[in-house]
Amino acid sequence: MSVSRVLGIETSCDETAASVVERAADGSGRIISDVVLSQLEEHSVYGGVVPEIAARAHVEALDTLIAEALHRADMTLDDIDAIAATSGPGLIGGLLVGLMTGKAISMATGKPLYAINHLEGHALTARLTDGLAFPYLLLLVSGGHTQLILVKGVGDYERWGTTIDDALGEAFDKTAKLLGLPYPGGPAVEKAARDGNPERFMFPRPLVGEARLDFSFSGLKTAVRQAAESIAPISDQDIADICASFQNAVSRTMRDRIGRGLQRFKERFPEAADRALVVAGGVAANRELRETLQEISDKNRFRFIAPPMALCTDNAAMIAWAGLERMAEGFGPDDLTVAPRSRWPLDHNAQSLLGSGKRGAKA
Repeated sequence: MSVSRVLGIETSCDETAASVVERAADGSGRIISDVVLSQLEEHSVYGGVVPEIAARAHVEALDTLIAEALHRADMTLDDIDAIAATSGPGLIGGLLVGLMTGKAISMATGKPLYAINHLEGHALTARLTDGLAFPYLLLLVSGGHTQLILVKGVGDYERWGTTIDDALGEAFDKTAKLLGLPYPGGPAVEKAARDGNPERFMFPRPLVGEARLDFSFSGLKTAVRQAAESIAPISDQDIADICASFQNAVSRTMRDRIGRGLQRFKERFPEAADRALVVAGGVAANRELRETLQEISDKNRFRFIAPPMALCTDNAAMIAWAGLERMAEGFGPDDLTVAPRSRWPLDHNAQSLLGSGKRGAKA
């Protein structure tokens, strides 16, 4: 059985990562090595990612991580068939570091280069972990993206919904900062919510009941600020109750939004034998959100797939796998003149909204 191997490089935000992944002729995949270096400590003091610090950290660490990924795979570059590097969307400084490194390796070895859309890496991960067939629905929830995407094939995507303001991860971070909780906000809010009353504050559930599948979290964030100000000074119990009520509002909002998306999928693909909802992105670690998605999937008879957490957050294995998938589908490699893109939508026909990955008007 012929096997293809790709070296993946990921530097789109604040994780530096390298990985070696292989794909067999039957479409099955295997992660041979996966190395990720987090920059959390460098950015936590600032309450968010500082692009200049992130880019500098990538420069300092990437060569070592690539060498480590090859070492753990017990391979050299001679054993690699191609290079896959994230080319967007993301922080332009970080993207430049990873893509230029990929170009340098490609030029030095003669191996083909694949410039990968970071979102496509997320979109195709479930095919690596679960052998999932097309089509399926992807919910991408992270600090920069909240999108519901129909995955029809490699390079073939329809964006069904996106945030019209804040991404869900951003809403978690801003809520945490408002309440004096540490960065990143998602884990901090979830931890505080465990001791809280989710019914104490009746926060809004934006866009619930609307036919369109977009998301909105800015109003929810504003309601949290107003609640905190109305009872200031707030106690630890107040913080716990606000966090629990915030998560409850998010959960009920997502139940409506995703439920409508699953109904649309069933109408669009009535004969689909294996209906699946896949979740990816850092916010996928939230336990209440996962339970909500599992519940709504079960109700609609969809398989719910949440890849291992290490593959939901930013990693190079998904970038290598996306390169392998593109190779298998006959997509040619990229020219070495390819440039990084801070915004890069999966669905080029989607209306330009904030969160879509396109430059354009905020709506």
